[in-house]
Amino acid sequence: MVRSFALCIGMLLFSTAAHAQLEELARRAGLGNAGGLSDSKVASGLKEALRVGANNAVKLTGKTDGYFGNAAIKILMPSNLRPLERGLRAIGFGPKVDEFILSMNRSAEAAAPAAKKIFGDAILAMTFDDARKILSGGDTAATEYFKSKTSAQLTAAFQPFVEKTMSQNGVTQQYKALTDQYQSIPFAKSQSLDINKYVVAKALDGLFYVLADQERQIRKDPAARTTSLLKEVFGKSLKR
Repeated sequence: MVRSFALCIGMLLFSTAAHAQLEELARRAGLGNAGGLSDSKVASGLKEALRVGANNAVKLTGKTDGYFGNAAIKILMPSNLRPLERGLRAIGFGPKVDEFILSMNRSAEAAAPAAKKIFGDAILAMTFDDARKILSGGDTAATEYFKSKTSAQLTAAFQPFVEKTMSQNGVTQQYKALTDQYQSIPFAKSQSLDINKYVVAKALDGLFYVLADQERQIRKDPAARTTSLLKEVFGKSLKR
């Protein structure tokens, strides 16, 4: 009897400590006045923030000019091919280079929607330890969580999608034509690159950049809290 009573007390103390820890983490993360919310409500608010931020990031990137029209994530010629770009522009192939750059961005825009389900699965799989790390982290802790949990899956999902879209848009053929034209210039150095892998990598960089921006907005800007749950959970911190 005494042993069972002691065990119950220990479990109660552990539960109380865990709740207090969650409250403190939520307070530091700007996740409302956790003292007036249940642990499940705080956890739901965090998952809702991840869902809204991820969906917004996919919508913003997975549309026409989602990449091409955003200077922060626009996919440019790879740095090691900049001499090729300058050389081709110098001999009148500027329009071809511009068409190639546009096609790379269009491929990324077409691939971006594939991230929605992968992000959703990562949210469903989130553990208490994951939530604790996000709550105690910085303004982009959720984005870092997504990077660690989804990068490999996103790369695998984007790769065939980008290859197909690039082929349909003629990007691979354009790339070969551009490099062939450049190498026909006297003294030009040979340049090579797996252009599909490059576009996939830059597409993911851009997606996570936009996701991080969405996360900052939800944490800091009341106008970005577009659901009633976000307003309740995050908004309480403004009323304390």
